[in-house]
Amino acid sequence: MMLRKRFIGLFVLAILFASCGNNNRTGNEEKTLDSADQKQAASASQKKTILFFGTSLTAGYGLDPTEAFPALIQNKIDSLNLPYTVINGGLSGETSAGGKGRIDWLLKQPIDIFVLELGANDGLRGLPVKQTTKNLQDIIDAVKAKYPNVKMVLAGMQMPPSMGARYANDFKNIFPDLARKNNMALIPFLLDKVGGIPKLNQEDGIHPTAEGDKILAENVWVVLKPLL
Repeated sequence: MMLRKRFIGLFVLAILFASCGNNNRTGNEEKTLDSADQKQAASASQKKTILFFGTSLTAGYGLDPTEAFPALIQNKIDSLNLPYTVINGGLSGETSAGGKGRIDWLLKQPIDIFVLELGANDGLRGLPVKQTTKNLQDIIDAVKAKYPNVKMVLAGMQMPPSMGARYANDFKNIFPDLARKNNMALIPFLLDKVGGIPKLNQEDGIHPTAEGDKILAENVWVVLKPLL
């Protein structure tokens, strides 16, 4: 009888020790998970933001969102493990005036790099160059006022000769002039090596194909990469 009681006592102790061991292990696992979550949250909070603000060229008109050049830029950033998140703020049909009215809403979230791609629709509509220039400057001023330390990039655009030689020349000069004035990095011509090449553009002859957007991404990357 005594032996039986001793056996039962040892059995109970064994269960208690096992229980304590499991509790400790569970506690350690929870601490490990908590630590992992904290690291992930810290990593997310340390990421910087790049805002692409523009027209259908930025939005990726006629393409899958993953084929638009801002998404391709995000792929390049991820492949290099750089701490940046890209936001595509492109809107089809957007003019400089429309962008001026929309920018404050997008500036509600902190941004570290601002890429401005507007003006193409102004040019295609033959809007006055002075007005386009003023609208773009107002957008730049709004971004600077909200985030004084933001790095800024301006995407240059050109009009076809059919718009008139003088207008095309004045329009082309908008972008280098604004870039110099505001100390912005300049993409000389966003559609370089794509504009006017049928196989790289959709049927409308204006919006790039997926292959065309790959070239746009390279045009942007050359200027953007040194800022990262």
